[in-house]
Amino acid sequence: MQLSIEEVETLAPMRVIEVHRDRVVAMDETQTRQLALPGDLNAGDIAVGDWLLAEPGPGRVARVLERRSVLSRRASGHRIRNQLIAANLNTLLVVTSCNADFSLPRLERYAALALEGDCDPIFIITKPDLIEDPAPYLAKAQSVIQNAIAMTLNARDHAAVQEALGPWCGAGQTVALAGSSGVGKSTLAEALTGEKLETADARSADAKGRHTTTARSLMPMLTGGWLIDTPGMRELGMQDAASGIDVVFAEFAELAAQCKFRDCAHEGEPGCAIGAAIEAGTLDAGRLQRWKKLRLEDAHNSASLAEARARDKAFGKVIRSTQAHSKRRKGRPG
Repeated sequence: MQLSIEEVETLAPMRVIEVHRDRVVAMDETQTRQLALPGDLNAGDIAVGDWLLAEPGPGRVARVLERRSVLSRRASGHRIRNQLIAANLNTLLVVTSCNADFSLPRLERYAALALEGDCDPIFIITKPDLIEDPAPYLAKAQSVIQNAIAMTLNARDHAAVQEALGPWCGAGQTVALAGSSGVGKSTLAEALTGEKLETADARSADAKGRHTTTARSLMPMLTGGWLIDTPGMRELGMQDAASGIDVVFAEFAELAAQCKFRDCAHEGEPGCAIGAAIEAGTLDAGRLQRWKKLRLEDAHNSASLAEARARDKAFGKVIRSTQAHSKRRKGRPG
C-alpha cells in the first residue's frame, strides 16, 4: 500500500528495533523513540525489522507498512497462534556447531521457514576447531536444499567472520541470526556489530553457552547492514509453511507429480514415482520421511490456526453486536 499525501506530511517512517508488551522502540536516521500501540494493534502483530508510520509528539504507531519478507513459526505452548520472529530480512543465518547440537532435521525446518518467508537461508557451522575434520558436517548442511550455501567459521575470528559474511551484510541488507543456544550466535553478533553481548559460561557436559538475551533486537553492523539477533528457540513448529517445505524437499515435491494417483501417499501404492526412486537408490528414504512429517505437521497446524481465526472472528462479531445492542438500549427513553 502506498503512502497517502496526508501520511507523508504528518507521519514519520521508522524501523522497529525492539518489541515490548505494550510498546515498540523504533528509529529513523536521527532518533530513537518509544511508541505506544493503538487499541487495534498488539505486540504480537509487530516484528523486529518492521517498518511503520509513527505519529508526532509523544507518539504511537499509526500503522505497520507492508513487509517484503517475514520469518515466523507456530508459537510454542498449547495456544494456537503464529509467532513473528523478524521482518524485512534478506538473509537468515542459521547457526549450528560441530558437536551434538548439529541436527539435519532442524536445519531443514529453519530453511523451510526462511524460504516460506521470502528470505534466503545460509548455514554457518561454528566450532570447527573442536574436531579433526568438519567436512562431514559441512556436507550434511549442503544437502539441506539445492545449491545450499554453507560454511564453517570460527566465531572468535572476527576478521574471518566479516570477510566470509560480508557479501550478505552490506548497506541496505538485513540478516538475522538463528539457532540453538550455545552455538556461538552472540559471538558472531559481536564480530558483525563490534558490540559486546553477554553470554553465560558454557556447560562442560554439552559445550553450550547460555545466551542471556531473551528478546530480539535490531543492531547496525560494521559492514553497513543490519543484524537481528534472536534468542535460542527450543521449538520450531511448522505452520503456513507448505511452499517452503516443498522448496527444501524439491526432489520429492517435483517427482510426486509423476505418481499414478493424484492423492498418492507414497506408502507403497502402485505407480508411485517416489517409491520407485527410493527402491532405485536415487532418493533418500530418511529424507522422504522427514518431508512427509513436516507436511503433515504443517497441514495440521495450519488447519488448527484457520479454525482458531474463524472462531475469533465469529466471537468478535458477537461482541460488536452486543455492544451495539447495548448502546441502542441506553439511547431509548425510559
